[in-house]
Amino acid sequence: MCSGGFAKCLGITLIPLAIICILCNILLFFPGGEVADKSDDITDEVFYLGGILGSGVLMIFPALVFLGLKNNDCCGCCGNESCGKRFAMFGSILFAAAGAVGAGYSVIVSCLAINRGPKCFINDFNTTYPFDNGNYLSNHTLWEDCVKPSGIITWHLTLFCILLITGLVQIGLCAFQVINGLIGTICGDCCGCCGDSD
Repeated sequence: MCSGGFAKCLGITLIPLAIICILCNILLFFPGGEVADKSDDITDEVFYLGGILGSGVLMIFPALVFLGLKNNDCCGCCGNESCGKRFAMFGSILFAAAGAVGAGYSVIVSCLAINRGPKCFINDFNTTYPFDNGNYLSNHTLWEDCVKPSGIITWHLTLFCILLITGLVQIGLCAFQVINGLIGTICGDCCGCCGDSD
């Protein structure tokens, strides 16, 4: 398979992952699936926009670049370095690195949010972080400390875990493109085509 074709497959995979991250981050603005009375009732890490900016918007750019790499005429430029195929593959490495940084940001924010726990009402008057040291993950009886919103802990954990896992997958895909881009830079976009054209 040409390195440009492999990059296109990665781009096709990254776009739905980016959309999932954006949707998860948007849903986190509605704690427990409810509209918050005020912004102070929403977990702070939601406002860091790890899913919207890091694994979302910042991942769209590499995905579009990867999709465009396949549009090159794979065999037509063999041996002709001026056509820019190798430079395009090298450029894809830079975009893959930027995407990995964005996904890494989302992973870090998700880890912090999961460890800290959600902001919830422990009484009817104020919201706070009752699980500030991550002890709620192994002790489910502590979940009763959150009076409302209903199901906030499950909501919080599910969405941030999706962001965490999706971010890790994105980092892996970007790492594959770095390797693929290096091969494309050294060998050209389609090493196999060079042999076919002899």
